[in-house]
Amino acid sequence: MKAEPVPDPLPASADSQKIAALRRTKFVATSALVLCVAVFAAAKLMQASYPWLGYVAAFAEAATIGGLADWYAVVALFKRPLGLPIPHTAIIPENRERIADNLGRFIETNFLSEGPVREKLNEVDFASLVADWLSDPQRSQGLSRFVARLVPKTLAAVDQSGLRGFVTQRVVEQVNRIEVAPLAADFLAAFTEDRKHQKIFDELTRAIERFLKDETALETLRDKIRAELPSVFNLFRADAYLLKRIVNSAGTLLEQARKDKNHPLRHEFDAFFSRFINKLRNSKDYARRAERMKQDLLARPQFRELADDMWGSFKHFIEQDSQAENSLTRKHLSGMFVEIGRHLAEDPAIRADMNRGFVVALASFVESQKSGVSAFIADQVKRWDLTQLTRVIEINIGRDLQYIRFNGMAIGGLAGLALYIFERTFLTN
Repeated sequence: MKAEPVPDPLPASADSQKIAALRRTKFVATSALVLCVAVFAAAKLMQASYPWLGYVAAFAEAATIGGLADWYAVVALFKRPLGLPIPHTAIIPENRERIADNLGRFIETNFLSEGPVREKLNEVDFASLVADWLSDPQRSQGLSRFVARLVPKTLAAVDQSGLRGFVTQRVVEQVNRIEVAPLAADFLAAFTEDRKHQKIFDELTRAIERFLKDETALETLRDKIRAELPSVFNLFRADAYLLKRIVNSAGTLLEQARKDKNHPLRHEFDAFFSRFINKLRNSKDYARRAERMKQDLLARPQFRELADDMWGSFKHFIEQDSQAENSLTRKHLSGMFVEIGRHLAEDPAIRADMNRGFVVALASFVESQKSGVSAFIADQVKRWDLTQLTRVIEINIGRDLQYIRFNGMAIGGLAGLALYIFERTFLTN
């Protein structure tokens, strides 16, 4: 496995400062150790002349031992002291894989467990962030441009993937399952509730009046009347008289019906609609007829062609509009996003629901991926360059470790002095 460089979280200037501080601390700690050795040697040489220097020698001796022991311990973390192959030294380099695995498990257990993750996610108001972002017109415009660019590509992908044919087939299958007659009955019943069907009656009366005023239609009616009357009546132009009477009577009747909202013809029209709706709902014969009409319509190639034409027109419009400078698609999308943001900001209940959804989704994602994160961290640490890894750790915590040497000399010296005093007080005659 090829070693990777260790990522440095600090800039070069910060590293330089830490290295300089580490070197100063090492120099001072080593100087203190050398001073302890020198003081010990001097005190021992002059102890015969000055007995009280025995206390100084005991302190310096124990401090030297403590300093050496802690120097060994600190060095053993990163490398082998004096290059000697002493067991259990160079602890970090020698145990890199175990440290990497433990580090990954530690992060997985303590930072990515479900409880802490949900607790942290609950502190974030995701819905408010979304609302604030969408409410900004500039951001919504940017989002609308992004979506508008994606739509033509999405439509092209739908064409190439065969998804359109699949959707069309599913739609046809769903239409086949629909019972047309009851559906039409419900539609007409809703249509007649507020008497909208009476507008049809008005248009029918106007159409009949226009027919009765059409010269060609009147001539046709006159020919029919002439053919039915005996020849003697035709000599007296009875056909013209009858036609005039019929047209005038019909026109008067239709005009009265159109002006009178309670005219008997209107009631008859209501009754006709009511009977027709009832038959659509209950008549098996009407149901069969409606089903045949539906099947005939779906079987016609024109139906498929119409669907293809509608899809092609829609796709062409989207492609052209998305590239236009004043795109209607982008305009409506931008307004819709801004409106969504405003409504979301004003509705705490929806925001609360959204936040719960975000927490559940993100927590579930972290829960499903945390073992992968643990393995990823361990693999990354294992791939780091050993020399650089040791350098990074030493730079960041080495200065604190050097203070252990100071503490070792101080505590060791005090312990040695205490033992020397105990020896002089209780064990010497």
